[in-house]
Amino acid sequence: MPRPKRDLQKSELRVDFVSGAVAHRLRFGGGRGQDLAKAMGFRSGKTPQVIDATAGLGRDSFLLASLGAQVTMIERSTRMHELLQAGMEDARLQGGVFADIIARMTLLNGDAKDLLPTLSGEAILIDPMHPPRKTTALVKQELRQVREIVGTDEDAADLMRVALKHARQRVVLKWPAKGDPIEGIPSCSHQILGKSTRYDVFMTN
Repeated sequence: MPRPKRDLQKSELRVDFVSGAVAHRLRFGGGRGQDLAKAMGFRSGKTPQVIDATAGLGRDSFLLASLGAQVTMIERSTRMHELLQAGMEDARLQGGVFADIIARMTLLNGDAKDLLPTLSGEAILIDPMHPPRKTTALVKQELRQVREIVGTDEDAADLMRVALKHARQRVVLKWPAKGDPIEGIPSCSHQILGKSTRYDVFMTN
C-alpha cells in the first residue's frame, strides 16, 4: 500500500540550528532587543529561566539560549521530539558557539499540561499552532509539515491556564498580530506587537 503523502512530507522536515534562518538570526537578529527577548523579560543584568512549553522546531528556544538563558523545551509529539533531538545533536557536533548554546537547552517529551507543575520556570513561552490563515498559500510548506505532525493544539486555552498557575514571573503567548484572543483566559498585562506576530505578556506576580 502506498504511504500517505503526509508521511513523505514528514520525512522531509528537519530541525536545523546551524544554517539558514536560524544561523542568520543568531548573527544579525538584534540580541536582547528582539521582541521575543523583551517579551520574555530579558534586560540588562536579567536572564530568566525559560520553559518553552510548545517547542516545535525549537527556534525560539535556540534564540533564548543564545542570549544566555537556561531553556527547558517541552514537545509532546514523539516525531517532533525526535527531529529536535537530531537537530540538537547536529548542532552539538558543530562545536564552538553552537555547542555552547545547545548545552543550555534541555528537551523533554510529554504534555506540557502535565509537566509544567513539576518544573520551575520564571518565564513560560507558549506558541501553539496558530489558526489557519484565510490565504493558505501564504503558509510556508515547512509550517504545513509541522501542522501535519503536531496537530492544531485545540487545548491551547487549557495549557495557558496551567502555565499561568505555575509561572513564577510571566507567561508569554506568541500569536498572530491580528489573531483573535484565545477564549477562556484572562486579559494580558501588555503586548509587544511585530509586523506579523504579537507577544501577549501575562505577568503572574
